[in-house]
Amino acid sequence: MARHNRDGSGSDQRGYEYEVHYQPDWFRLVKVTRTLDSGRQSTKTLYRNPVSRRKSRPGRRIRTGIRSPEQELDVEVSVLDPRRRVKRVRIACEVPTGDGGTEVVEFTVEGGLPPAR
Repeated sequence: MARHNRDGSGSDQRGYEYEVHYQPDWFRLVKVTRTLDSGRQSTKTLYRNPVSRRKSRPGRRIRTGIRSPEQELDVEVSVLDPRRRVKRVRIACEVPTGDGGTEVVEFTVEGGLPPAR
């Protein structure tokens, strides 16, 4: 039986704070990719699950939420995976910039925690 979601937090390359809601027996980490002022693209691990092995079998549905009030960002992705084959989910979000424009920020959610020994 799947366990309740857990909460974590982290900050990205520009110092924006995020809250991450994740399933403890599937989720390994979430990375954030954004374009820096120099034009280069940068990827940073936003949050990593503090456990390295799962305690029980993941559920059939993968659910992960990412929230950043500063950027007016509040997304949750839910994927039905009855055969438990999903290893990675990518999410691209458009967020406002300080100058009235927008930019795309991409999140990569990785799963696949190994079973308990």
